Amino acid sequence: MATTDISDLRVEPVNVPGCFVRIEGTYSSLRTAEQRVADFILKYAEELIYLTVTELAERTQTSESTVVRLCQKIGYKGYQEFKIMLARDLVGPTETVYQQIDPGDSLEKLKAKIFQANAQALKDTIEVLSDAELERAVAALSKARRVEIYGIGGSAPLALDAYHKFMKLGLSTVWLNDSDLMAMSSSLLSPDDVVLGISHTGASRDVCDAMEIAQKAGATTICITHQATSPITKVSHVKLFTAAKETAFGSDATSSRIAQLTIIDTLYAGIANRDYEHAFSRIQKTREASAGKRY
Repeated sequence: MATTDISDLRVEPVNVPGCFVRIEGTYSSLRTAEQRVADFILKYAEELIYLTVTELAERTQTSESTVVRLCQKIGYKGYQEFKIMLARDLVGPTETVYQQIDPGDSLEKLKAKIFQANAQALKDTIEVLSDAELERAVAALSKARRVEIYGIGGSAPLALDAYHKFMKLGLSTVWLNDSDLMAMSSSLLSPDDVVLGISHTGASRDVCDAMEIAQKAGATTICITHQATSPITKVSHVKLFTAAKETAFGSDATSSRIAQLTIIDTLYAGIANRDYEHAFSRIQKTREASAGKRY
């Protein structure tokens, strides 16, 4: 009986600094000069930690303000903090990078790759997810008169999960995945309301159109997406980004959904923690109400 060589299932580890994940997640939205700095960082990371901001600006033919602006865009206070974090990442433990699924992969190898992809998606997403944007989202959702959650196709189950969680906290929540209903309902919103739109590509026309209508009505709009420059970000006041690697099956991969679900869980916990006792009481009531429906 043939046996599988365990070495065939091994995924080669390489060092992936969290700074790189942040740069890659925002690269397409950077200005040309900022991209030159980003390119240098990605190519000469170990050399960069010995350069001053002036030296880096000279090497990339940009200005000091461009370097600092790039650092701030990827979530750091400035160049010095960026260098400290980069140096830490470069000497830290290696992280396993997800490998592309190949047609001839055995089930064992598929298992290893998919589990690793899902774990990597969470590691990468925590690097690009802004704490400030999370705070804004939690604050808006917590005080909303009404919360509407939009998701089409593969994003619909994620929107339903958010509805399920927010409803248990006592938020007045609606889940919609029909384009006509989203358009009509969003037109009736007010500045006291919040819309959460979920789209991995950020290019779902139905969701984007409804969010634009909601935004014009004065509602606060929040998106969960992977693409920093996608259409959905143009109609969102608050932007929550994931950083899941695409597989051979594109955005249908579970890794992207796990990252989105984890953001939803974080919003749920953040809202609950604002008034812990009240939230706990509401959750207990919903559990008791559905307890009789279980064997």
